[in-house]
Amino acid sequence: MGVEIELKFQVSPGRLAAVKRAVATRSAERIDLHASYQDTADGRLAAARLAWRVRREGARWVQTLKGPGDGLAHRLEHEVDCAPVPDGQVPKADVGLHAGTLAGRLLANTLAGAGPVQQVYATEIVRIRRVLRHGGARIELALDIGEVVAGNRRAPVCELEMELLQGPLAALWSLARSWAGRFGLLLDPATKSERAQWLAAGAGTDMPARPVARAREPALARGLPLGVARAAMVGAALAHGLPNAAAVTGGAATPDHVHQLRVALRRLRSVLRALGPADATRDDALRALFAALGRRRDADVMRDTLSPAWAAADAAGWPRPPLPDVEDTAATALASPATTALWLDLLAQAVPPEAGFDDDQAWDGVVRHKLQRWRRSARRLAADWDELDTVNRHRLRKQLKRLRYLLEYAAPLLPARRLRAELEHLRPLQEALGHWNDLAVAREHLAAWPQPTPAVLFAAGWLARASQVAEADCGRAIRRWRAADDGLRGSDLKR
Repeated sequence: MGVEIELKFQVSPGRLAAVKRAVATRSAERIDLHASYQDTADGRLAAARLAWRVRREGARWVQTLKGPGDGLAHRLEHEVDCAPVPDGQVPKADVGLHAGTLAGRLLANTLAGAGPVQQVYATEIVRIRRVLRHGGARIELALDIGEVVAGNRRAPVCELEMELLQGPLAALWSLARSWAGRFGLLLDPATKSERAQWLAAGAGTDMPARPVARAREPALARGLPLGVARAAMVGAALAHGLPNAAAVTGGAATPDHVHQLRVALRRLRSVLRALGPADATRDDALRALFAALGRRRDADVMRDTLSPAWAAADAAGWPRPPLPDVEDTAATALASPATTALWLDLLAQAVPPEAGFDDDQAWDGVVRHKLQRWRRSARRLAADWDELDTVNRHRLRKQLKRLRYLLEYAAPLLPARRLRAELEHLRPLQEALGHWNDLAVAREHLAAWPQPTPAVLFAAGWLARASQVAEADCGRAIRRWRAADDGLRGSDLKR
């Protein structure tokens, strides 16, 4: 099975003509692509994150199996020509065409004991394809315009794919940065088969319901070189964050998309803070992006946290005042060329170092040492919770988040039972601190209200009482964590 190294970008309608002119040079070719995607009635292949299709490419039929690779830009792929069929007919998908390959074994194992496969969705695409040379590499540009089809539902496709055919990977990043800045391209890892799955599952015809991406821990093991482990962690954070970022820029985001994107950025920043490499410009960009998302998140918090306070005020006879407008800068920040360039730089860091790379330091000792320092610092700060001011309470909350995320990454290095107990104490502590923080944000919001009506003053008092309860809950959760004897020990974190 080969490895496909490609990047996918969404092309906005306003930029399509310019992108088309840049791709459709004299050396470009136009190909009509009609694909039929196969799966079982119960979605065995989709559950295994596999896409199996039969596609007409001009005059030939090709059968392809695609699956996840070792990064967002890497996908496993096996492609084989189908036997000729009469005009107007579609070849039947044939597992045997992949026999003797890793693709064949993967497909056969997934379909073992399953019912027959059938077409579950299709794509109708016009592709403009051009191969260019850049930075010593051959890179294929494929501008795909058309639709994904699921039953009687259709959704438009307008995307540009860049695939490295030959040469250094750095050339792909370089070309992607240049074109993204030139044409305002938006990075989006979603495949056409995924879009069709969402369309089939959703209720709309032009806005497929995009699922919320959640964290998946990377496959790590003891003794890995630091560079390899770090690349896997960065890649896992990006695989968590980029799909949710695409939902925001595509206008289909829920509050959970925004929340999970912020979690992904925290996990990413935790890895970079712990393992480097140091890069002040990158860190400033991530901080600014996180702040823009924070304004969107704060608006959601205001609605949810203030809702019971407004209800109490209304019950007391003071109706809720008109809510002030909150500027949402999240989509604008995520759609900026600077953010796309940031994603591409981070994707480059998610590529494992090549064999022979001069990095004989294992990740084990580095991560344990960092965990030891972070845990000791958080426990010392938490001991003074009742005396901490708001700034240091926020500092503790952030320290505990970083600690938890790095502990989850480091699971292969730590005693499973004690790690599980440690996390079971940290999660409710984080939830308590998160609730306290939401109340603090809501109180700041009310304090700055343009015209404090009786309802606003009543709600402020309600929040003040709720904050006292939340502070006490945090104190109890902290004491349980610090007093627990079933969590991690200092010896577990020694090099």
